[in-house]
Amino acid sequence: MSTINQPEVILAMTPAACTEVMKFMAAENVLPEKGGLRVSVQPGGCSGFKYSLLIEDAAADDDMVIEQQGFKVLVDPFSAQYVSGIQIDYVTSMQGSGFTFKNPNATGGCGCGSSFSA
Repeated sequence: MSTINQPEVILAMTPAACTEVMKFMAAENVLPEKGGLRVSVQPGGCSGFKYSLLIEDAAADDDMVIEQQGFKVLVDPFSAQYVSGIQIDYVTSMQGSGFTFKNPNATGGCGCGSSFSA
């Protein structure tokens, strides 16, 4: 895990989101000491970019690692510029359950909640 010339990434997760991540990590037998939740941004979606969440066994060499409540959040250098300042929540409603993103850096979005423009 390199820390050379990497910007600081500030990322917040609600207690509900942390609980769900820990459940997913346990289901995939990923140890919190080694692996974590990868938060990334990829080109695509209806607004230009889309969020991606994956459980990973270990951090990549160039990842920024953000300690959360009992696990690590892994962010690649490309995604860091788009996810700094983001809040990730997990909500349950009549329409279903899932992770939601509040991104102060987004200049636009769409109704799906997982696509944004910057």
